[in-house]
Amino acid sequence: MKKQKKAQEEMIGFVLIIVLVAVILLIFLGFSLRSPQKEVVESYEVEGFIQVFLQYTTDCRDNLEYLSIRKLIFDCNDGGTCLDERDACEVLDSTLTRIVEESWKVEGDRPVKGYGLNITSNGKEMLLIKEGNVTKNYKWAMQDFSRSGSLIEISFMAYF
Repeated sequence: MKKQKKAQEEMIGFVLIIVLVAVILLIFLGFSLRSPQKEVVESYEVEGFIQVFLQYTTDCRDNLEYLSIRKLIFDCNDGGTCLDERDACEVLDSTLTRIVEESWKVEGDRPVKGYGLNITSNGKEMLLIKEGNVTKNYKWAMQDFSRSGSLIEISFMAYF
C-alpha cells in the first residue's frame, strides 16, 4: 500500500511541474508575440504631407503655367490674382481645404482626431484650416521659406 501512494505522489508532482512549465511558456510566448505599439501618426507622415502639398499644381493659371501651391502662397501674399481673375488667396484656401480634408479624415472612429494647418507671412496669419478635436497627442511639422523679404511659415499639426 505504501508503494502505491509513493507512485501517486510522484505522478502528482510530475503533473504539477508540467503545468508550471506550460504556464511559464505561455507567459513568455505572450510577451514575445506582443509587438511594440505603433504610433497612429508618424513624424515623417506629417513632414512629408507639407512637402507634397507644396508641389501640388492648382487650377490657378499665371500667364504661362499652372501655379503650384508654393507659388500660389507667394501670389496670395503679394495680393495677386489668377489669369481668370480669381483671388489667389481664395484659390489657395479652397485647394488646401480640399487636400487636407481628403488626406486627414477625422469623422467617425478614425485614428486622427483633428488637424490644424497654419500659413503665416512675417508673423501675420494668411490662412488657418482647423478641423476636429485638439488632443494632447499630436505630431507637428513646420516648413519655412522666404522670397523678396517675406518669410513664409507653414505649420501642420495632426492630433490623434
